[in-house]
Amino acid sequence: MRSSLAPGVWFLRTFSRDSWFRGFILLLTFFIYTCYHMSRKPISVVKSRLHQNCSELVKPVNDSHSLNDTTWCDWAPFDKNNYKELLGAVDNAFLVAYAIGMFISGIFGERLPLRYYLSAGMLLSGLFTSLFGLGYFWNIHMLWYFVLIQICNGLVQTTGWPSVVTCVGNWFGKGKRGLIMGIWNSHTSVGNILGSLIAGVWVNEQWGLSFVVPGAVTAAMGVITFLFLIEYPEDVDCTAPQHHTSDGLEQNQDNAEDLGNGPCTNKESSLESAARCSKEPSVQPAAISFLGALRIPGVVEFSLCLLFAKLVSYTFLYWLPLYIFNVAHFSAKQAGDLSTLFDVGGIMGGIMAGLISDYTNGRATTCCIMLILAAPMMFLYNYIGQNGITNSIVMLIICGALVNGPYALITTAVSADLGTHQSLKGNAKALSTVTAIIDGTGSIGAALGPLLAGLISPTGWNNVFYMLISADILACLLLCRLVYKEIIAWKSSLSRDRGYKEI
Repeated sequence: MRSSLAPGVWFLRTFSRDSWFRGFILLLTFFIYTCYHMSRKPISVVKSRLHQNCSELVKPVNDSHSLNDTTWCDWAPFDKNNYKELLGAVDNAFLVAYAIGMFISGIFGERLPLRYYLSAGMLLSGLFTSLFGLGYFWNIHMLWYFVLIQICNGLVQTTGWPSVVTCVGNWFGKGKRGLIMGIWNSHTSVGNILGSLIAGVWVNEQWGLSFVVPGAVTAAMGVITFLFLIEYPEDVDCTAPQHHTSDGLEQNQDNAEDLGNGPCTNKESSLESAARCSKEPSVQPAAISFLGALRIPGVVEFSLCLLFAKLVSYTFLYWLPLYIFNVAHFSAKQAGDLSTLFDVGGIMGGIMAGLISDYTNGRATTCCIMLILAAPMMFLYNYIGQNGITNSIVMLIICGALVNGPYALITTAVSADLGTHQSLKGNAKALSTVTAIIDGTGSIGAALGPLLAGLISPTGWNNVFYMLISADILACLLLCRLVYKEIIAWKSSLSRDRGYKEI
């Protein structure tokens, strides 16, 4: 059954050209997931405020701590020597809950109206993000409170990714998907940048506002989602994209993908057009099972690759500001602002990966090459990246591009490709489950990365980078079989082209 039409969409029907609605959905889902990532980022900036070197600060006149107290500026319970482990536990509470919830979320996403599912998820995410910050104003110093809030937030945030990818997949076919989704996927980096900048405004004063403000914005976006999200093209009399031709071969629909005019415009009134744009198709495919999704060729390899790629990316996400704060000795705000350059590089890397993979038709090869290049760049950043602000800026952008490029490509274009794989024979119901499996497996790595960083960092930051480089190499090795298949496909294609020229 199709979702009910959103109440805020009725006035848009006068502009019911395919191009207008495709652009609108792309922009709306971009803002939706920007808010999700924006609400995750403040904890990485505020970490350096929860535990800092109090000897470098001037104690306030009205402070009640004793003169010999060297932790007067820290926020209990993070004022002890084991603060890195405690902060790692807070990170992991969110990430483990997110990883577990992601495997379940895709199943719900295929069976519930996406508009309701996303709206509820954003409202709850905004609530729990704000509750974390309210711990400052309520003077809460109990670890269980922050851990519990992070667990709840991790679970409700799983509503986001499978839903937005499914919605975009409903509107866009295969042609130029890598480029479109590479640009669209910059919402993760834009959200991280906004989260860092917003958190940086209040981190040195009332750090609770670093969470409350992003939480309020996320909740407000949930209301906008409820009013305006359109789940299916058929809901507004537009043409659904064809992911494959009738004989199972993938079809490149450049006109539809480039936001061109579709066949469902107000001017059309023929019986043929009405049949093509019918809101209720005669046959509704059944949702795919979890095991059925795993049997789709490439799902297991890309899922395991994303586990290690996301381990690297999320370690940077959660620990980069603290690393810059400790190694380069910037202030908490400066470290947070400088860390956004990693996400700027991530935007470039995502677009570059999508563009190259579209041109070469080699998703796995593109990911593998970027992962190979990322390993030596992370090594260089650790050793020379802090030798001057210029080195820091350049190395952060390059590392961000090479680390986040494969991560962005796998979670968007690859997930959408596999969710509409020709072996499914046109059953687009698999898209949400496939997306959830891939991102859920990746989220296990996202949970492990910050946890390992918290455990290893007391032995030295060098060891943290060795761990990240090892994970990067493992991610690359897991794609070897798929890279080999793509190379064979390219050779076959070149042989056919030579044969045609000889004829």
